[in-house]
Amino acid sequence: MSTPKQRTYTSMPTADLAGLEIVIARVRAAQEKFATYSQAQVDAIFRSAALAAANARIPLARLAAEETGMGVMEDKVLKNHFAAEYIYNAYKDEKTCGVVGEDAEAGVITIAEPVGLICAIVPTTNPTSTTIFKALISLKTRNGVIFSPHPRAKRATCEAARLVLEAAVAAGAPEGIIGWIDVPSVELSEALMHHPAVNLILATGGPGMVRAAYSSGKPAIGVGPGNTPAVIDEHADIKRAVASILMSKTFDNGVICASEQAVVVVDEVYEAVRDRFLRHGGYILSAAEAEAVRGVLLRNGSLNAAIVGQAATTIAGMAGIEVPPATKVLIGEVSEVSEAEAFAHEKLSPTLAMYRAADFAQACDIAAGLVALGGIGHTSVLYTDQDLQPARVRVFGERMKTARVLINTPAAQGGIGDLYNFRLAPSLTLGCGSWGGNSISENVGPQHLLNRKMVAKRAENMLWHKLPRSIYIRRGCLPFALEDLRGKRRCMIVTDRFLFEKGYVDGTVDILKQLGMEVECFYEVSADPTLGVVRRALARANAFRPDVILALGGGSPMDAAKIMWVMYEQPDVHFDDLALRFMDIRKRIYRFPKLGVKAQLVAVPTTSGTGSEVTPFAVVTDEATGVKYPIADYELTPSMAIIDANLVMDMPKSLTAAGGIDAVTHALEAYVSVVANEFSDGQALEALRLLKENLPSAYQEGARNPRARELVHSAATLAGIAFANAFLGVCHSMAHKLGAEFHLPHGLANALLISNVVRYNAADIPTKQTAFSQYDRPKSVLRYAQVARHLGLGGTRDHERVAKLIEWIEQLKQTLEIPASIQAAGVPEAEFLAAVDRIAEAAFDDQCTGANPRYPLVSEIRQLLVDSYYGRAYVEAYERGHVVSVGLAANG
Repeated sequence: MSTPKQRTYTSMPTADLAGLEIVIARVRAAQEKFATYSQAQVDAIFRSAALAAANARIPLARLAAEETGMGVMEDKVLKNHFAAEYIYNAYKDEKTCGVVGEDAEAGVITIAEPVGLICAIVPTTNPTSTTIFKALISLKTRNGVIFSPHPRAKRATCEAARLVLEAAVAAGAPEGIIGWIDVPSVELSEALMHHPAVNLILATGGPGMVRAAYSSGKPAIGVGPGNTPAVIDEHADIKRAVASILMSKTFDNGVICASEQAVVVVDEVYEAVRDRFLRHGGYILSAAEAEAVRGVLLRNGSLNAAIVGQAATTIAGMAGIEVPPATKVLIGEVSEVSEAEAFAHEKLSPTLAMYRAADFAQACDIAAGLVALGGIGHTSVLYTDQDLQPARVRVFGERMKTARVLINTPAAQGGIGDLYNFRLAPSLTLGCGSWGGNSISENVGPQHLLNRKMVAKRAENMLWHKLPRSIYIRRGCLPFALEDLRGKRRCMIVTDRFLFEKGYVDGTVDILKQLGMEVECFYEVSADPTLGVVRRALARANAFRPDVILALGGGSPMDAAKIMWVMYEQPDVHFDDLALRFMDIRKRIYRFPKLGVKAQLVAVPTTSGTGSEVTPFAVVTDEATGVKYPIADYELTPSMAIIDANLVMDMPKSLTAAGGIDAVTHALEAYVSVVANEFSDGQALEALRLLKENLPSAYQEGARNPRARELVHSAATLAGIAFANAFLGVCHSMAHKLGAEFHLPHGLANALLISNVVRYNAADIPTKQTAFSQYDRPKSVLRYAQVARHLGLGGTRDHERVAKLIEWIEQLKQTLEIPASIQAAGVPEAEFLAAVDRIAEAAFDDQCTGANPRYPLVSEIRQLLVDSYYGRAYVEAYERGHVVSVGLAANG
């Protein structure tokens, strides 16, 4: 077949900057039109171009061999055929136009867009196959491409581009979708790379050209040099290893950048490998001959272009040595891995370094050194028993800093993919990753020439409603509920000293013993439990080895029991991990360990307010720093909750007040939380109704009104269920820090803040709205108004209803004899003002802040604290100046 006649779509050769501008304008215009084509149109063009390239594989190979004087024409035929057929086969069904993916359930659509105009740098070693490859993947992705050939391969490169263009246009592609520089020069290549119209550079070539591409200021995909080592260990099939290396190294006379540049042989099989090379076309150079060949491999420290792609016999002749005419590869036995050793470099010719390694470990060291010397990121090869030596494969893969680690594979053919491993993508442009200064570390394909747009529809987060496995309610249910524990062997009760010494624990102990259980009591818990208390309880648990932990008391024993439970079940857990702040409980960095393996946790509240018996929360104080940590995870949810109102009949008025207002705060914050939902709303509203109707009576009458006591007890648990699933807000954030700083009971701290928090949240135009998918607009005014309507508080407009809600809260606090301000609660002014900035910042970072409907600024939290300290109503900052001025005028 004769060399194909050249045709061109330009009126004159692209030999200067003016001509380059014409080509760029033409290809850019064609690409803008091509970008509107459908997938079906593109696929037809892709197929037509691939067929044309495959049909021209021989004349293009001949042209490349004649023009460059490099390589083997017959091998170039295979490369051309591969570039056309394998690339088409791999990507013919890939979607590259418009919508290429859609996940209806996740609400995501992926849309592919072309990058635009591509500058393609083509090397002299593989001019036609690289051009076919880059042209095809550009067409598949609706990009325009302009080729910048190497001067020694300009005719072959341009003819390959012209041939593909002609077939593409015949199939419907826009005229001029592919362009090229007819008379290449460094000036024109650099002008093309830096041109404003160019959107991406696809560079294959020498290190200088690749560096120029990356320094152009444009997005670039460049391919670094290869210096592939092939290790042969004592488990390898020597016959296959030698045959594969010879086949690879002689393919196109070694111009493939992935081809082996050195073979590293373990000492045990070195002589056998050496003998095999000798008997199958390898020529082992003597010391003098090796020195002579060194003289032609490099010129001034760089690869001698005259040897690239030449036959072994030709190179021998250049070195002035005589070798048998059947010689395939010249092999230099060397030991040094350094710049000074010519054989240690990439040689792009049928010349090979051969190293002897004492063992596999040293072989890996030598191979790693060769990679670092000049082939970092490219390719490496190991010959071993891949079935029986998986550890060798793994170790070699981990040691080599190469993007392709080939096992028992000829590197030249294996590196380009889809020939010896069918999951390695076919490509003639092989990325070397950051090791080699490249932007990618895989074989280049159409996916790298696309911009992918993600259309993400708003989706609501999956929510949940998690509870203890069993919740028992009604007066007198304790002994019946504990029947569930029959069959358990040891129960450790965690409680406080008052309950223990006053005999409140005795009845529970008797029931457990009647069930055949051994019982141990830990009663050192006090208000605001500390890590020290938790660790003492843990020591007792480790000695006693319970299979049931029963928390009896208010929130403090339950908090201590929960943290102790974690540490008992998981001895290696670190408290710092448990306390790690998170934005979304499902996405936290630290994953809580599974609990309930050694013991189940039973919660029996003796106060009405904390809700801890049904929640995944615990609060513990680090006594060394004084910091109070709210810990949250659903693994902390008790296994069983027993809500027996008989245990709260004699609760003091102060605990009734603090616990009751705490429950009110729980329900209010859960109802306006950004995570609030139809499952938690009902429990929050019912809790508030029960508290409104019964808390004053329970406070004033105590055990004389057992029904009110029972309903307040149930309300506290309902509020706990609501906030266990909808979470809390900034009132609790501030209460945690305020209570820890000034030793205020938690319920009291909430009571001192809640009215101002309602005022703060009930803003039509909050400074910032908390970001949560289902919370689509500020709703606090509406939500608080719904609470007011549910409670029958009156009002005709939402803001009026919110005012009525605040009025009810304040009246309730007066009924419960709660101080009107933080100052009235006994906190000294000087101490408060000295600490308020620190408290505000700590509250901002509290775990509860994230679910507040209004995302607070630290300055706003500070103002809330200050106003609550002095008993003032919170006013927005933009209104504050007006309020102050009016006040001053009135005083005047």
